[in-house]
Amino acid sequence: MNPFPPPDPVALLTGANTGIGRIAAVELARQGWHVVLACRSQDRARPVVEEIRALRGAGAVTALALDLSDFASVLACAQAFLALDRPLHLLVNNAGLAGAKGLTKSGFELAFGVNHMGHFLLTQLLLERIQRSAAARIVTVASRAHYRAPGIDWEAVRRSTASRSGLPEYSVAKLCNVLFSAELARRLAGSGVTSYSLHPGVVATEIWRSLPWPFEPLIKLFMLSPEEGTRTTMHCATSPAVAGETGLYYDQCRPKWPSRLAQDPVLAGELWRRSEQWLQSAT
Repeated sequence: MNPFPPPDPVALLTGANTGIGRIAAVELARQGWHVVLACRSQDRARPVVEEIRALRGAGAVTALALDLSDFASVLACAQAFLALDRPLHLLVNNAGLAGAKGLTKSGFELAFGVNHMGHFLLTQLLLERIQRSAAARIVTVASRAHYRAPGIDWEAVRRSTASRSGLPEYSVAKLCNVLFSAELARRLAGSGVTSYSLHPGVVATEIWRSLPWPFEPLIKLFMLSPEEGTRTTMHCATSPAVAGETGLYYDQCRPKWPSRLAQDPVLAGELWRRSEQWLQSAT
């Protein structure tokens, strides 16, 4: 049973042109959703658009440009979606990167800026529409890598990536995903909007495309397929079983305790406060 209101509930997915995002988008379309693909490259989104159109027709899919490293692009994407005058029953914060080094266009460490700050801004911009569309869900794809994060260095997330592999910074960004999702649930309590974070499994997708040699080929030897990695995302996005749950972290389609730091409401509140402050100074 689809727990969302008919006809054609609406889902927006970031990074929906490849990997987990692509598979989830096609499956949602197959289940009767109107799917909005928010992707960096419209050219690379085109095959997914065509696949969904072949399944459901031209009216089942919309593609929007989104570069999460650039606040101006995030704002333009949100404005383009709001101009469609559609409800939004499901936001899947799926896109991400690991192993890349540098700064985002908006001045944040690359993994933190894309994986957390870009999604934080997008969620804020769409939140009123999501709340008006309740029952609705916000699903944030995190990672078990968050267990390795020793904390959040508030100065380091404003500097270029320091490590060779970029993986320590990725762990911090994924800790921020879990904290953000839990804090979002607290702030939306009783609104009809529920929030979920998850570990999809260690999945062989393009998120690892920026890892330097030899990390990228070695790490992919031990990974799940994108199809396997989509299961927990779809569980959080559509399962009636989680409709009454919010703020939890999921692994293999079941709630799991996140790290001690990820359970800290004070740290989550501080992350939220600083993220809002940074957005106000940058946009």
